[in-house]
Amino acid sequence: MAKVTISTLDKIKASGDKFVCITAYDATFARLIEEAGAETMLVGDSLGMVLQGHESTIPVTIRDMEYHTRCVARVANSALVMADMPFMSYGNTEEALRNASLLMQAGAQMVKLEGGVWLSDTIQALVERGIPVCAHLGLTPQSVNVFGGYRVQGRTPKQAKSILADAVEIQDAGASILLLECVPAPLATDITAKVDIPVIGIGAGPGTDAQVLVLHDLLGLSTHQPRFVENFMTGQTSIQGALKAFVDAVKSGAYPREEQSYTA
Repeated sequence: MAKVTISTLDKIKASGDKFVCITAYDATFARLIEEAGAETMLVGDSLGMVLQGHESTIPVTIRDMEYHTRCVARVANSALVMADMPFMSYGNTEEALRNASLLMQAGAQMVKLEGGVWLSDTIQALVERGIPVCAHLGLTPQSVNVFGGYRVQGRTPKQAKSILADAVEIQDAGASILLLECVPAPLATDITAKVDIPVIGIGAGPGTDAQVLVLHDLLGLSTHQPRFVENFMTGQTSIQGALKAFVDAVKSGAYPREEQSYTA
């Protein structure tokens, strides 16, 4: 596979095909994910839960993210590597620039930030300085205490209108990719059609340009399985087989199914 860039993902969106993202935290799994054909890997702050044993992503530090980004980037030859900016590492533009530079120097090719229109100035500042941005809307896990739990977002007309407006504003600020988490499938499909940038979904139905799952979820290793998670180890004899099954299911449109999506 040739090196995947933002332009590659733009072309996939324009063609109507799908691309794949899987979370990665170390060199061994990063190599397997890339071999399975995933175009993008996300060094997620979900490592706080699946690696460190925390109940949320909030305890994860920028140093944690920097370390795991180095591990993944060291073996990534073709896949585009994105890295999460952890909780309160981008509270203002100055902090965002400083911490994003650490992740980029660790090998990330893009950083991901959770939040809406309030991030516009920060996104613009990052992009102007050569740091591509993936924006994250819908259920933003770093705001779990504000939401009162992990709840589907965008079910009311007001919420849906706000998420759509945020998506357009974030795109205009310079974000290269949008990630939508746990929003009704019709809303995600509408947003995907109305923005020019690629949209990655997780619990957002089949209408997005790409799908992402947490590595441990798709391998059936997590104790809590949300509606949108499928255990791709079922019927497989190896981890490599499970990863390839996920990639193939996303690209063929077999995943996610209707019953794995949310309604308004």
